[in-house]
Amino acid sequence: MEEPEDNPYVRNPSLDFEPVEELDEATAREQVERLREAVRYHDHRYYQRADPLVSDRTYDALFDRLEALEAAFDLRSETSPTRRVGGEPLEELETVEHVAPMLSIDSSGEAADVRAFDERVRERLEAAGDDGPVEYLCEPKFDGLSVELVYEEGKLERAATRGDGESGDDVTANVRTIRSVPLELVGDYPDFLAVRGEVFMPKAAFQSYNRERIERGDDPFANPRNAAAGTLRQLDPSVTAERPLDCFVFDVLDDGGYGFETRLEEHETVDGWGFHVDEHTRLVGDTEEAIEFRDGMLDRRDDLDYEIDGTVIKLNRKAACETLGATSRAPRWAFAYKFPARTEETTVRDVVVQVGRTGRLTPVALLDPVEVSGVEVSRATLHNPDQIEDLGVAIGDRVRLKRAGDVIPYIEEVVDSEREGHFEFPDRCPVCESPVERDGPMAFCTGGVACPAQLRRAVQHYASRTGLDIEGLGEKAVDQLLEEGLVEELPDLYELSVEELAALDGWGETSAENLLDELEASKEPPLSDFLSALGVPEVGPTTAADLARHFGTLDAVLEASPEELREVEGVGETVAREIGEFFDSERNRAVVAALREHGVDPRAGETASDALAGVTFVFTGSLDRWTREEARELVETNGGSATSSVSSNTDYLVVGENPGRSKREDAEANDVPTVDESTFEALLEDRGVDV
Repeated sequence: MEEPEDNPYVRNPSLDFEPVEELDEATAREQVERLREAVRYHDHRYYQRADPLVSDRTYDALFDRLEALEAAFDLRSETSPTRRVGGEPLEELETVEHVAPMLSIDSSGEAADVRAFDERVRERLEAAGDDGPVEYLCEPKFDGLSVELVYEEGKLERAATRGDGESGDDVTANVRTIRSVPLELVGDYPDFLAVRGEVFMPKAAFQSYNRERIERGDDPFANPRNAAAGTLRQLDPSVTAERPLDCFVFDVLDDGGYGFETRLEEHETVDGWGFHVDEHTRLVGDTEEAIEFRDGMLDRRDDLDYEIDGTVIKLNRKAACETLGATSRAPRWAFAYKFPARTEETTVRDVVVQVGRTGRLTPVALLDPVEVSGVEVSRATLHNPDQIEDLGVAIGDRVRLKRAGDVIPYIEEVVDSEREGHFEFPDRCPVCESPVERDGPMAFCTGGVACPAQLRRAVQHYASRTGLDIEGLGEKAVDQLLEEGLVEELPDLYELSVEELAALDGWGETSAENLLDELEASKEPPLSDFLSALGVPEVGPTTAADLARHFGTLDAVLEASPEELREVEGVGETVAREIGEFFDSERNRAVVAALREHGVDPRAGETASDALAGVTFVFTGSLDRWTREEARELVETNGGSATSSVSSNTDYLVVGENPGRSKREDAEANDVPTVDESTFEALLEDRGVDV
């Protein structure tokens, strides 16, 4: 894209604007056109050339001025740079047919297959009487999501995913938010144009975005490709606009009669029309040079800010490509020379310290995606500060990964490091800046629910199915309540009003009233549910039920000594210590007291009958008719006990599908009879339990 001439907003622009209200419409219209031209050029320099002319502050001032003028004089346009913030949410993505088929490409990781491809090309051209030069355009094989971009009269009309090659999802609204995709072309372009591009998330932006997701408690994306695909298929374009996507254009599907003779000409021309093209694309004279190109890209792969998984080799002459044609799935004039998969060794790009619900700080290493035991891995837990120190891990280190039990990835050792020392664990919480306290090898934020990360997780857990199961209080709703300042600690949930909730985006009076009804119903929860909802470390639904059954009241749990806690079935020394420390905390006691002041009154489970009085069950494996939690509840509401571990006091071990070995071994050691689900059901019926 050439630099606009005589545009006062391109080089050293003055930001001393006249007040909008003092402009007439003609002057405003002229200024809008110059601002649009300048902002497009600055976008091109920043997003496609990585060579900005102006500072971020200056760019923002120009953009804000353009927005203000468009709004004041009703000069909005679909191709204005201000339209990149996203449109209205969609109910679903429509399917559209492509202008031309978006075919796959044959590929291999073997140089011999590349040479065989070249032989086929030459043989077929010779047979067709084509004696022109055989040259290849070589380019990186981008690891992202292919899209078709269609332009009419130079304006972006449609964008679609590859789909099945014949048709794909209409993602126009989302693609409009990608700043490297021109909304309006420049130069001598045809009236109609369809190009193929690859949408991707730059690696640095991917790591930064994953850092944000981990810090706020969301699961990170596995790799930049998944991040790009998930983002491009969002139904809300404003969400896409907030995520850092980019797009390379690498093929012309329909040139509208422009008449390109070579693929190199295509590449150079679309660059001038405003598209983002890759700078590494090269014309080579033969297959050996193409192989050298691929090997060179493999060497510099880790230095690129985008993922590639090989190179693409294309016959340069368009007429020769037409002669060769295509199969039903792939062109005969192109071949992908793939890279070997990254395995086990990778680079640490960042270390994020995640704040858990209980305030525990867990360091997570963000990695260049790598294959470990057949699974792609882009993060690995570092467990605690001591492990970081023992391994000597620092950002930028080359490390070797393992997967514990073929499931959880962890760093086994540092293979290569360019610096001494290791990642310095923070002495303050990365979210709320509260001091960090060490407890043995572990570290904790002392901010409690005053820490936004802990509060968010605490509220989510309180309302979750393993808590009080408050319908209507999912992650999105919790985020809204916290962002609007309506909830600053758990008890604030019970002070919400219909007016406050109905004023939130996406809410109405009905949904507000429904949530308040749910909150009111949650004020008399079973004691076991309440204990689980508080998020006491090591206390899930099973242990919570054991505590409720043993102590009977919340006050008894609050005042229990470590020795008394260890008397509970399934509660050992570590769990007893965690429970004791949680309820010894003045902050946690204050939260519980405030909840009770708001009417929350946990009660011991009510008993429907005493048909199972004195009978103790343990469950292992999955049941068909009930979940294990439902089976436990059925036993307890009929006077029986359902414990988490087998002992001499257990009457029956109920064995479902895929049972654990240890409980069956314990049952055998303690002479506890084992029964299957049908026998368990018959036993209940014999005792008069309504099943």
